[in-house]
Amino acid sequence: MSHESPLAPLGEHLAARSTAAAMRVQQEALQAARDHLRAQGFQELLPPLIGPVTDPGGRGAKALDVDFYGHRYKLMTSAILYKQASLRGFGKLFYIAPNVRVEPAETAGTGRHLVEFHQIDVEVAGATRADAMALAEGLLTHVVDHMWRAVPDVLRELGRDRESFTELLAGPFDRITHTEAVERLVSVGHPQNPDGEIDWEGEEMLSHKAERPFFVTGYPKGSRGFYDREDPDRPGELRNFDLIAHGGFGELVSGSEREADYATIVTRMRESGENPAKYKWYLDTARDGIPASAGFGMGVERLVRFLTGLDALWQVSAYPKLPGVATP
Repeated sequence: MSHESPLAPLGEHLAARSTAAAMRVQQEALQAARDHLRAQGFQELLPPLIGPVTDPGGRGAKALDVDFYGHRYKLMTSAILYKQASLRGFGKLFYIAPNVRVEPAETAGTGRHLVEFHQIDVEVAGATRADAMALAEGLLTHVVDHMWRAVPDVLRELGRDRESFTELLAGPFDRITHTEAVERLVSVGHPQNPDGEIDWEGEEMLSHKAERPFFVTGYPKGSRGFYDREDPDRPGELRNFDLIAHGGFGELVSGSEREADYATIVTRMRESGENPAKYKWYLDTARDGIPASAGFGMGVERLVRFLTGLDALWQVSAYPKLPGVATP
């Protein structure tokens, strides 16, 4: 059931000065990201919009079905499966990928969720988690530095000051394990599940306490998708990571090393309750051989919100669609 929209009419939203400023920031951020990745030898591909299957998702989000000539296809919630398949021809690739996730209606008030959003989706054959983390850190640092050279007037008009990014630009980001993150939250009275994702409230609490972005590594097996590689040296732990922005803005990036072995992927699917038969084209590709890899997705709207300091993701989307809210 949809709810009455709390948003201004679309025409008013598009005419607002804050929307125009956010779109200038978005434009510069995407240009900076493209320049940075292309300079490192990445190939940009146009992402698929529909397919027979997509990322199974999590936290209650669902995919939308479409009728594709009598077949039930999905709108992409993530391009991860196609990124892995594309490594057969492109060893370093990225998308600026639209995604559609039907989030639970109660997430409309978090300020951090949209039904339609975009990701800078990156994948590298032969890469490790450490490689992907370094790439994500370098990408964010480059984008922030570019913004303060390209549109400082726009950022200041939005109330941002360069000092808020000093620590980000100063050097390597901090990193903690998922176990350490849970311990920190429990120590301040937040009941965080040690076997699951860091919940949104806990993530925001950690984000507010930080002075620069930081990585959380090693989420427990079962908390993420079947494609995140299990650490061979630490059974039950995944070789993945999130990059959390400081200042309360929360997760900007999620990434991992990938499972590439056919038999292991099938086992992981079954362990997570997925039906391997749904993933026939992907498993056929895996059986033929896909390279080991690592990569990540950086949320475009979350990045722009972080850069602009605006309160909610809908403010940095030209055509926002909030969970549970029927809008144009």
